[in-house]
Amino acid sequence: MKLALFDLDNTLLDGDSDHLWAQFLIGKGCLDPETHRASNDRFLQQYQDGALDIHEFLRFQLAPLAREKRATLDLWHAEFMRTEILPRRREAGARAIAQHLQSGALVALVTATNTFVTAPIARAFGIPHLIATVAEQDAAGNFTGQVLGTPSFQEGKIVRVEQWLQAQALHWGAFEQTWFYSDSRNDLPLLQVVSHPVAVSPDEVLAAHARREGWEIQTW
Repeated sequence: MKLALFDLDNTLLDGDSDHLWAQFLIGKGCLDPETHRASNDRFLQQYQDGALDIHEFLRFQLAPLAREKRATLDLWHAEFMRTEILPRRREAGARAIAQHLQSGALVALVTATNTFVTAPIARAFGIPHLIATVAEQDAAGNFTGQVLGTPSFQEGKIVRVEQWLQAQALHWGAFEQTWFYSDSRNDLPLLQVVSHPVAVSPDEVLAAHARREGWEIQTW
């Protein structure tokens, strides 16, 4: 068996879906443009610096979901996909996904971004499995603003991947080869677990680590 895992932001996408979603909501007029844009940019910089407090960020990012009805959010997300996500899709990433699927590999998207934002993106890429930060919902399907379980971030990605594998009666040792594709220093923990770590258009820290370790480096 083979396992291929893909990061999303700045890997499969030319951009950060969390940041783009917040900017999209500002454009809709449902968030204060001055205060929210400044916070959105601050969190993005912290993520890029490897210094993000994931719990503080998720409180910020999930709160707007709790203020709107799910039907409204779904309509907005369809527009978000058309205007912000699909134009940023990296075709080299789509080809890598297709190649792994054709080889019979088990393929999953592994991202810190929440399930609401990323589930339609995974479907658009044809990725059958999604491992993302779970946004809690109430009985009516509306979001509470809270997180369920471990956020899929840094070491949490390993936790969530292993929980997902266990749910399918699988484990790391069940696979002859494993891949993880990512651009970010934040993904070093999971990159160090797989047999084929691939640094995709990596940030400076990941690029330096990849060169030291002899990891494959690709530009998408």
